[in-house]
Amino acid sequence: MVYGIILAGGIGRRMGNDKPKQFLMVGEKPIIIHTIEKFCVFPDFQKVIVLCPEQWVAYTKSLVKKYIGNNDKLVVIEGGATRNETIMNSIRYIEETDGMDEDTIIVTHDSVRPFVTHRILRDNVEAALKYGACDTVIPATDTIITSEDGKTVSEIPNRSHMYQGQTPQTFQAAKLKAYYESLTDAEKDILTDAAKIFVMKGEPVYLVNGEVFNIKITYPYDLRVAEALIAEKN
Repeated sequence: MVYGIILAGGIGRRMGNDKPKQFLMVGEKPIIIHTIEKFCVFPDFQKVIVLCPEQWVAYTKSLVKKYIGNNDKLVVIEGGATRNETIMNSIRYIEETDGMDEDTIIVTHDSVRPFVTHRILRDNVEAALKYGACDTVIPATDTIITSEDGKTVSEIPNRSHMYQGQTPQTFQAAKLKAYYESLTDAEKDILTDAAKIFVMKGEPVYLVNGEVFNIKITYPYDLRVAEALIAEKN
């Protein structure tokens, strides 16, 4: 079985707004609704699970009711304290409601990436079924510079080897859970995303081609870009 997991745990500090950024309007709908709609029409998903902070669960459910209506395969539940704990909450939900086996796949996606495409979702599912884990990326277009002290250049890697990570990130759920639970607290503290868990365990994470327009809405500028993209589609 394949599950769509929408991660809506952000609180929007960089957007400079009291309301979490996933609830800001783009066009005539909140960002999160645009994303949920993309997942709800993807036919491979057994269920779409939206995870958000406890204090925003009721509000998210009200948005779903207003903009989407009743949908038996869509649920909204509480996330965790971190991104990876939120993903673990989704896995626990799947175990408790449907059961989980080695073929259970979770497609994890940022709620503030509303321009994900059917093709990206399909390629993620196919790659995870074949390989166990995949990450959506685009080639880096700018030169990447590393700095150990934040003041001077330490290294300039070969740009042809560099990619910019997007989402979805897709995994065999049982394997992800086992790897995560085997990590020490110190290892969990340095995690930036779930794909790194597989990398830390020496497991390959395969690349899926993203799209330049599959942007993450993080800053006010991104909202303006998103508005332009929505207007172009209309």
